[in-house]
Amino acid sequence: MAISSKFRFRNLVLFTTLPALLVGALLWLLAGALPTCSSIERARLTAPDATFDLVVFTRTCGPDTDPNTQAALIPAGAALADDAVSFLSIGADADLAPRWDGFGNIELTVPVAAKIHRQDDAVAGIAVIYR
Repeated sequence: MAISSKFRFRNLVLFTTLPALLVGALLWLLAGALPTCSSIERARLTAPDATFDLVVFTRTCGPDTDPNTQAALIPAGAALADDAVSFLSIGADADLAPRWDGFGNIELTVPVAAKIHRQDDAVAGIAVIYR
């Protein structure tokens, strides 16, 4: 009987499909073990020109989430996504007293003792004033 040097289709399927299935199953199991994040909206103010909503929220990712308060700018009327990018993030539960001023700027009150993780001076071309 002659030895064939051809790689059989059955072997190709075995060596590609089986590892892909195993990796997929492992990723599916690991994804179920990760905590899911959710955002709890605390305040929403629509811009004077009705193009954006200023949203103040808290993001929780499991039971060990530290206190936090964040602010983001999203399209007017849009739902706050759980992965929304904030322009202000502090390590405290705080009332930021958000407001739009007469010039279309955003004004927020940040507690003096709060740990600041992120604090941008502008977002989407709109100035942010911290009091």
